[in-house]
Amino acid sequence: MKKAIVMIAMVTLAVTHSYSQSSTSTDNREKLFFGLKVGANYSNVYDSQGENFVADAKFGLAGGGFVSIPIGRYFGIQPEVLFSQKGYKSSGTFLGSTYSMTRTTDYVDVPLLVAFKPIEYISFVFGPQFSYLLKQKDDFTGGTITSTQEQTYTNNNIRKNTFCLTGGADINIEHLVLGFRGGWDVTNNNGDGTSTTPRYKNMWYQATIGFRF
Repeated sequence: MKKAIVMIAMVTLAVTHSYSQSSTSTDNREKLFFGLKVGANYSNVYDSQGENFVADAKFGLAGGGFVSIPIGRYFGIQPEVLFSQKGYKSSGTFLGSTYSMTRTTDYVDVPLLVAFKPIEYISFVFGPQFSYLLKQKDDFTGGTITSTQEQTYTNNNIRKNTFCLTGGADINIEHLVLGFRGGWDVTNNNGDGTSTTPRYKNMWYQATIGFRF
């Protein structure tokens, strides 16, 4: 997946460079934009204790809206609100039978990004993200058993949600925006005021296509 994203980015940069040489459009870096985007996550989890934990990545949906707020020509702020599916796949053997399990977690992600815009067509973004867990679904298959468990969460206390970091780049071609991101969970804030680091954390790559206006 990482190689595919790099290849897509390289091709897009080449197209953007060609377009920038032939286009007579004005520089839009100091304009305020609202936008919508849709795409996919490629997510997995990692073991924060560094033990031998192996899981397979899975694809999920991603999409939402963003606002690009300029602070001069070269910098800006870009808050976003996204629906984001994460999770992982796992498989193995138990008592002589093989099993597989797919976990899908639905989040509302709120990244608060700082944007650096060295040229008109590329923005580098990085910043904190707050993720609010909406639903978790586990699909299990083992031997003759197939089951699905689903749990819905009502996060009335903001401290029960996850703090993350995310960053990447946007390629801006007029009103079209191609976005590439990577992100990972950092800490989990508990409702009683304590802060813990969960052993298994989300990490993901994200590719989106959007329209700004």
